[in-house]
Amino acid sequence: MNVDYIVVGIGLAGISFCERLRVNNKTFVVFDDQSQRSSIVAGGLYNPVVLKRFTPVWKSDEQLRLASSLYSNLEKRLKVKLDYKIPVYRKFTSFEEQNDWYAASDKPQLTKYLSTALIRNDNDAVNAPYGFGEVKHTGRIAVKKMVKTYKQELKQEGRFIESEFKHSMLDVINSDVNYNHIKAKNIVFTEGYNMSKNPFFKDLPLLPTKGELLTIHAPDLEIDYVLKGPVFLIPLKHHNYLVGATYGWGDTSNTISESAKIELSDKLKTLINCPFEVVDQVAGVRPTVKDRRPLVGRHATHGNLYVFNGLGTRGVMIAPYVAKQLFEYIEFNTPLDKDIDIKRFDD
Repeated sequence: MNVDYIVVGIGLAGISFCERLRVNNKTFVVFDDQSQRSSIVAGGLYNPVVLKRFTPVWKSDEQLRLASSLYSNLEKRLKVKLDYKIPVYRKFTSFEEQNDWYAASDKPQLTKYLSTALIRNDNDAVNAPYGFGEVKHTGRIAVKKMVKTYKQELKQEGRFIESEFKHSMLDVINSDVNYNHIKAKNIVFTEGYNMSKNPFFKDLPLLPTKGELLTIHAPDLEIDYVLKGPVFLIPLKHHNYLVGATYGWGDTSNTISESAKIELSDKLKTLINCPFEVVDQVAGVRPTVKDRRPLVGRHATHGNLYVFNGLGTRGVMIAPYVAKQLFEYIEFNTPLDKDIDIKRFDD
């Protein structure tokens, strides 16, 4: 089999890059052994504002534009609902935070994202005496559903190989790479935290950050917006809500923990005033980087080996932007944004 690209991994990074290949009529095949879990356990929020500091997300305008286009195209082709538009309400903890919000909303990069209208809390089940600020142009991507249906499509097209990729079996010969019976011009590794096992890119500074999410059932809560306080509270269906997330630095296991359940439940009890039942808990390891920017670029020795990793907690927004950057770098030699280029760690 001869293809233009081999892609290793099919989380948010892999899907975004495959879509860039698809629209540019490039042939490709995908390897995935279902070991990645950071995408399928993600809350899936896209939000252009850092709500802890009321500052804009890096490249927020371009990220949102590209993300909206990608997920809209996927919905049409896969015939599934993926993009759920929903406002994000940031709980204020004081009058000072209200004033900080108003000041931030006057900044040019934030005017279109931060509503200047103070939202009063009229829900007895929510503990928010100082009200909320609304973030606009936000929503949630059903990531687990997207990954599942995307794999199904790849299988139907004969592009999917459900197998562990064994790096020792990869031969790099001149302008091609060979793996078993497959010859490709380029290979892109989108392996998430499994990059630590990749001999070509394992020395890059990827940090494992375990995240855990709860699903709760709370019939008396009745909110139709994402609530951000000490945790995120994301409405689902049938009075169920996602609650997250934890940040377990250095933990590389995908097993759920009682400590995370207690931590999230305790924080939730400061945010809502109604009974709830924990009905599910999931865990996954996020691929994060110390400077909070992705790891993208070409191998120093092998010119047709590339990495696309380190999306962190904002993968649904940033992945389509990074995919475009990487594709244009490979195909047209367009320079990568210096903030994401792995060369920034050469010194």
